[in-house]
Amino acid sequence: MEELVESILDYVRSDYTDYAIMINGEWGSGKTYFWNNKIRNKIESMNLNGKSYTTIYMSLYGISNLEEISKKIFIETTQLMDKNLKKYMQSKGQVNIPEYAKTGLDMANLFGVTQNGDKVDYANFFSTEDKVLCFDDLERANVDVIDILGYINNFVEHDHIKTIIICNEKELATKLKSNNLEMKTFIATYLLDKEGNLVNKSDKPMVEKIQDTIEHVFDKANDYERIKEKLIGETFEYAPKFNYIINGILMRYEKDKELIRFLRENTNLIVSTFNKSGTRNLRILKHALNDFKKIFDMVSKSYPNTNYRVLQTMLIFTIAVSFEIKAGKVTKDKFINIENNEEYKAILVSSRIFLDNRQFYIKEFDNNYYYNFKSEYRFFKFIEMYVRTRIFDMKTFKENMEVIINTIDTDKLPGYKRLLTDEYWKIPDDQFCKVIEEVIEGVKNGEFKLIDTVKLFAYFSYFVKKKLIQYDMKTIKSVFLNGMNIASLNSEYCDNVDEELRSILIEDIGLDMDEILRHFYTINNSLRDKKYSEVANQVFKNIPIKMEIFYDKFDKECMEIPIFKYTDAYQMFQRISCANNEDIMIIKEKMIDRAKRFKEQIKDEIGSIKKIKQVVDDYIEGKEITIKIVMLEEFSKGLAEIIEIYNS
Repeated sequence: MEELVESILDYVRSDYTDYAIMINGEWGSGKTYFWNNKIRNKIESMNLNGKSYTTIYMSLYGISNLEEISKKIFIETTQLMDKNLKKYMQSKGQVNIPEYAKTGLDMANLFGVTQNGDKVDYANFFSTEDKVLCFDDLERANVDVIDILGYINNFVEHDHIKTIIICNEKELATKLKSNNLEMKTFIATYLLDKEGNLVNKSDKPMVEKIQDTIEHVFDKANDYERIKEKLIGETFEYAPKFNYIINGILMRYEKDKELIRFLRENTNLIVSTFNKSGTRNLRILKHALNDFKKIFDMVSKSYPNTNYRVLQTMLIFTIAVSFEIKAGKVTKDKFINIENNEEYKAILVSSRIFLDNRQFYIKEFDNNYYYNFKSEYRFFKFIEMYVRTRIFDMKTFKENMEVIINTIDTDKLPGYKRLLTDEYWKIPDDQFCKVIEEVIEGVKNGEFKLIDTVKLFAYFSYFVKKKLIQYDMKTIKSVFLNGMNIASLNSEYCDNVDEELRSILIEDIGLDMDEILRHFYTINNSLRDKKYSEVANQVFKNIPIKMEIFYDKFDKECMEIPIFKYTDAYQMFQRISCANNEDIMIIKEKMIDRAKRFKEQIKDEIGSIKKIKQVVDDYIEGKEITIKIVMLEEFSKGLAEIIEIYNS
């Protein structure tokens, strides 16, 4: 991001320019924030050869004619020349004039009421060398974009004023195509009729013929490209580091100690859910976090002992539903008829049987936002209603919370779950010893998942350090190491270790954790090999008889795991050589595409790929040329290309 800032400042520093620059980025990604907080101040603090710069910012949002732009420039310029106004703003640390204040100043000037008796400094007024213009929201103006760019070109080409344009070119392209579509369609139809082409005499669909005529007659996109090429010298893509920006967003909640502690502990969940939304819209995320503040405050006030995992799920759900509804990804009625968590789960189950649109959507929603996040309660009607209608329904809130409290009663939970899903300090003193003994017994018997055993050790090492339990570290470590060996017999491979370990709600874990983690990774890697071997067998056994099943499983299950590492080279060759020629080519192309897209994830299979290639080469060497032999030669060349991708 600093490189982008410097590139923009280099443009401002240039002695002579006859072009503008563009900052392009998606809606809500923080472009305006970037201008106000990263660029504007640095430009205004620059001093080149005794010359300082003044920035003039204008949003084009809603502008309906070019005269309005001229008025805005005049208002901004005259207000910035008012000495008393400048002094006041400096004394208050104010950078921007509020919009409502501008309105008052404009009316004061209109009625001859001034706060500065000085005459207009025409030298300052006519100076262009110290001005930097910034036009924001180009795609949101109600004026033809071509006209606006032509207007801006006057400042750039004739006055050589440094000019920065901020926009979303993707939306701009959509606007250029869809503007006045009904009128364009009518004229295109009229022209086709006059040419005698309205009756479909060719194989080309009528809709396509009309679209071609519209593009030929109203080719605004080409006009835009031509004037952009003339006006814009450089286009910078604004792709912010969202982790850094999201941390900045959280700072607004610093005064609420309980909320900010919870949000800081779950920053990774916020970032993960934001990324899963598939958008880059920080504005929606800000609104979602504001909504969650209301939810968190209400839950903390009315149900202070709410399970920590439930609060985490509420956070995910609030952000997820906000993006799904506000980003226009789905219509509101997808959620409106779901009354509670039980109905939500019922839809997930029935989605395997029925294939109607709503059930498919809910399944995809759940798979996306709750992937690798296990929670029994995943749908909150009061939150969905609040996001959708902006009404916080107290009746629904209480109904939902009563069900949650009765379903997830910490007093009835097993001891190990109380440690893993709730803050340990909430366990009453008279119950603490019983919980500890219960957990130790479970660890000895290997009753818990392997990753849960690791997380429990973190707590126990902390308890020993704080002398909360009467065990020494050597004994505890021995109990857990042996318990992990027993647990490994029934545990499954954990592929999201980092995310699981982040849920530990203590920071001072200690060095003894290293030995436990080393032992865990050894066992977990063995479980991974066992799991992937089973996957490899289930996927590759479909070659050559059930190729459709193979393709489906390969695309869904094998893209990001080194599946060929877990198969025998000779057996793999036998299966491929028995496949028909077309399937051999399809398998080759799929393997090459996979290697290009997921090189890092599957690099461990390079040895197996080399072995398979060697087996293929040994087989075809000296064989009489047939179509099958040629196909196997092509397959070998494909494997060589994959090996080169791995080695590069």
